[in-house]
Amino acid sequence: MKEATIDTHSKALKINLDPRWYGTFAEIGAGQEVVRWFFRVGGAAGTVAKSMSAYDMKVSDAIYGHADRYVSRGRLQAMLDREFDLDVERLSQERGESTSFFAFADTVAARSYRGINECHGWMGMKFQSRVNDQPSQIVMHVRMLDEEASAQQEALGIVGVNLCYGAFFLSHVPEELVESLLDNLTTRRIEIDMLELSGIEFRNVDNRVMALKLVQVGLSGSFRPVTHVNLDMLECALAKFKEDPAVADKPILSLMELTMRNLLAGGTEVDRRDFLARAEVLGACGMTVLISDYFEYYRLAAYLSWRTRERIGIVMGVPSVFELFDEKYYAQLPGGILENFGRLFKNDLKVYVYPLQRSPADEFETIHTLKVKPDLQPLYDYLVGRGSFVQLDNYNPKYLPIFSRDVLKRIAAGDESWDEMVPSQVAEIIRRRGFFGYKKH
Repeated sequence: MKEATIDTHSKALKINLDPRWYGTFAEIGAGQEVVRWFFRVGGAAGTVAKSMSAYDMKVSDAIYGHADRYVSRGRLQAMLDREFDLDVERLSQERGESTSFFAFADTVAARSYRGINECHGWMGMKFQSRVNDQPSQIVMHVRMLDEEASAQQEALGIVGVNLCYGAFFLSHVPEELVESLLDNLTTRRIEIDMLELSGIEFRNVDNRVMALKLVQVGLSGSFRPVTHVNLDMLECALAKFKEDPAVADKPILSLMELTMRNLLAGGTEVDRRDFLARAEVLGACGMTVLISDYFEYYRLAAYLSWRTRERIGIVMGVPSVFELFDEKYYAQLPGGILENFGRLFKNDLKVYVYPLQRSPADEFETIHTLKVKPDLQPLYDYLVGRGSFVQLDNYNPKYLPIFSRDVLKRIAAGDESWDEMVPSQVAEIIRRRGFFGYKKH
């Protein structure tokens, strides 16, 4: 059972009073926000061997080697390796038989004086879980979302203490470690969008499952399993996307997005095997998988826009377009559904729409036949007219009757005709790994 949330002061004090760990804090960019907690609560002499900052680039290069980017994973790794090795080298003879050494590091760009920069950073721990043990490591990338620099620094200090506490006291239960990283914070202040656990303590950890712990809420697209339709949707949209003069002759990154809400088994518990099955099947198709906690598309668009200034396109089916016009999803926005579409399309993002035919007897549905609520129809017609929604007309008609739910039913029933509904590499991995309830005959 997960322990109750402990306040930051108590976490820092518990670490200081525990004689097992001793090491270095090296922080660049936002001040010594993490180590300040350990000095503030008292007893820091039992934990802190050294605290340092190297703000000047030449000084930083002299210590850790040259870096093209100072807020980067490469710089963080150089800091962790250098400081951990120095602790072991300098202190192991005197106290190596009774101490587990560690190095904490972060390299951060907080809100600048002008207030126009990206506010993000890399943070990590390299540590021994036991005396004389091989090191383990936790690395993560954070985004600081507070408006004021002082608030960002405060949040950075809290998440850093959480990381230290998790490494020291929760490394044997890595899922609880992940859950604890935002103790005493909210995702409105700090966002963790990359996490990696490695080394001897985490040798049995699947980092995909750890990433899942960060994103156990819904978004869009399910791929259960990926079918010919899913790949045709992406290929058709990619072809249309390439016709846009804004992306001509530029490299394009295609992403597949997993649905977290459909991973919930029985309401609240995540079906991990199902998650891994979907991820591995997508990987077998050569896809890059994006796992996000953004249910609303405008939040997804903002996330992607933060990482690129180039054109962005989203592909979805007709039912998803209909769902976009459900006002209940935007009740928390002051501007409601109008604000949603303003945010979604503000950077000239385009939504590429794959047609739908539920059965041979049903109507062929496109953006031109879709009807939403009468009071929202003028808004929908306006967005179609301005080109925000682009109909995909280059689809393969033979794939339209394929639905993932039918594939799952046939797999469960032992009906081998499902094989024709998915790419060959998907069929092979489903059979070999026994995914989605497949039973070898």
